[in-house]
Amino acid sequence: MNLGLSFFIQSISTGVGLAMDAFSVSLTDGLSEPKMRQKKMLTVAGLFALFQAVMPLAGWFCVHTLVNYFKAFEPFIPWIALVLLAYIGGKMLYEGIKCEGEECKLVRLGFSALMIQGIATSIDALSVGLTISDHNFTEALICATVIAAVTFVICYAGIIIGKKIGTAISGKAQIFGGTILILIGIWIFLKGTLLKGII
Repeated sequence: MNLGLSFFIQSISTGVGLAMDAFSVSLTDGLSEPKMRQKKMLTVAGLFALFQAVMPLAGWFCVHTLVNYFKAFEPFIPWIALVLLAYIGGKMLYEGIKCEGEECKLVRLGFSALMIQGIATSIDALSVGLTISDHNFTEALICATVIAAVTFVICYAGIIIGKKIGTAISGKAQIFGGTILILIGIWIFLKGTLLKGII
């Protein structure tokens, strides 16, 4: 088992790279719900961390067992992320434009919306299963745990920053947040299709 310093540096770097989309969405969640309680903040960050850990493990499993099916599914990953984030972002944008006054300040992100966000921001992490395919299961599990820990810290920070901005821009937060989610979806899509191999 190779668990040297380079293994952990690589795992942390992978975690930071994978967490950037989740960070942006966490920022948006804090922005949209500036009065989010501590318990929910921990839940949101924990949910993103969980998805970012599960997806590379699922990818690792697919590479070692269902490799042909996985390769057939891989081209659809950017499309799925785009559709999910465009749906949530569009819904927030519509509600933000429609609502008036105090109603705009009472945004509450439901569990289903958070689940969709978690899937959309982590689904591209399935491809990490290819990059860690030379790991044995224990190494892959430790790598996924490190990725989860890094994601949790980054996403929690994103929520805090978003809450501060959300409080400042008040009722426009939902419009701003929805727009950001749509842009993140487009970015993930471009990164996985047109810009693949360039970045």
